[in-house]
Amino acid sequence: MNPTDFLALLPDLAVFARVVDAGNFSLAARQLGSTPSTVSRQIKRLEEALATRLLERSTRKLRMTESGAQVYRHCRDMVSAAAGAVDAAGQLAARPQGTVSVSAPTAFAKTVIHPLVPGFLRAHGGIDLRLVFTDHEADPLEHDLDLVIRLTERPPPGLAGRRLGAVRWVLCASPAYLRAHGTPAHPRELARHDCLYLGETADDNRWRLRRDGEVHTVAVKGRYIANHAGARLEAAQQELGIAALPDFAAAAALRDGTLARVLADWEMQARAYVGPVWLLYPPNRFLPPKVRVLIDYLAAHLGPA
Repeated sequence: MNPTDFLALLPDLAVFARVVDAGNFSLAARQLGSTPSTVSRQIKRLEEALATRLLERSTRKLRMTESGAQVYRHCRDMVSAAAGAVDAAGQLAARPQGTVSVSAPTAFAKTVIHPLVPGFLRAHGGIDLRLVFTDHEADPLEHDLDLVIRLTERPPPGLAGRRLGAVRWVLCASPAYLRAHGTPAHPRELARHDCLYLGETADDNRWRLRRDGEVHTVAVKGRYIANHAGARLEAAQQELGIAALPDFAAAAALRDGTLARVLADWEMQARAYVGPVWLLYPPNRFLPPKVRVLIDYLAAHLGPA
């Protein structure tokens, strides 16, 4: 089929999608401002051009054939893309406005995303922001979200994304604790320190650290176990021991000196809440200006160097 023939089929493909959505020719014709006979002729013409039957007709209802179901999926995407093109033409020149919904893991949302919100809202007076704190893997379509932030090695099937950096884990303690108990020079020395760990699984107290080709696992102990990064952070600041923390949770305390890095030349290999941070959204979908400006804002502040 040459390009001219393909382009001539576009109106009939759009009518076919409307007929399937409406469930019958009469309703589709009313929605299209046409007549049932005209719509029926368009479907017949499309079937002849594609050399396949798309619909099984009866006096009571329509049923798609196997070929029809496959063609319908593409027609639906075509109509959606056309609607996006029309929206883009009208909105690109307009001021971004409306509500944007974004979800993020709870600790990351509170520590990293929430502090950026005031600046974004000041810069974009026409936009409202709904930030959803959740540790479940939210889906933008299923949960009615414009964007989701997730820690994952790569965007999962069915979603497109933009990388915002990565999360790694660090060991930290207060300077006062280190003065009183000494600063470990090797992972094996952690065994004689009070350590603050998650305690969510039986082996959360087995810390695995790596430097170059050397890997060392040490069983740590401590008097305080907490599965909340903020709680471990505050406990470390109160001189209760050496805490394992996501780097974003420890960043402010490291900057102001209330915490200091421990074994900074070693990489802690955490099993969860670690890895690349992705901003995810449905692929092949027109992104309204309100969503695009939030993506650009987050990427500018959090994108990898």
